[in-house]
Amino acid sequence: MDITGVFSLNGAAKEKFRVNANKLLNECFILKSCEDTKSCYYYILKEKDNFRIYFDFLGYELNINEDLGVIALNNTYGNGRIRLRLIDSIILLFIRLIYIEERQKLSQTEQIITTVEEIYERYRGLKNERLNKRDMKDCLRLLKKYHIIHNLDYDLSNPETRIIIYPSVTLAFDSSELNAVYESAKQKLDTYMNGGVVDNNAGEEDTDET
Repeated sequence: MDITGVFSLNGAAKEKFRVNANKLLNECFILKSCEDTKSCYYYILKEKDNFRIYFDFLGYELNINEDLGVIALNNTYGNGRIRLRLIDSIILLFIRLIYIEERQKLSQTEQIITTVEEIYERYRGLKNERLNKRDMKDCLRLLKKYHIIHNLDYDLSNPETRIIIYPSVTLAFDSSELNAVYESAKQKLDTYMNGGVVDNNAGEEDTDET
């Protein structure tokens, strides 16, 4: 590994590399289809050899999926994990399912768009009651921060608000984590529906989104 090429950057080139490296570290997914990350996506593609060397030095693997138009990092030491509440994990699973279902109907170039109402309905189908608006808004804000979704309308708790689901949602869990979260969510929802009491603070899941 020769990192001298990265460290030899100076002036504007060094600053541009630093800004984009920090964006990748802090925002989880960099997407070609997201206006906020589009320029960063193409810059990283152009400088991918330098980025791979740099992040390898820090203990990260640079993952570039050009078919999906997504760039992400994977910490080789198992760090860099995002702590999700049970409710966040459930909503993320619903959004992933909607994306997969709709992707089968559309061309690869078409955006996947759903509504907040669709997520409310899926939650109601499991728990037989409407999801709290504050919980919905907080969760969707979190997923927006990491470029998994983007709202086309203002109010994230409004049932009519339209949501773009980005292809990064398919990378938010690996298969083992997906199964673990599903089983945990299913067990706790079964307890809810049978009239039991569940400690929500004990129901948080570790989810690696990089």
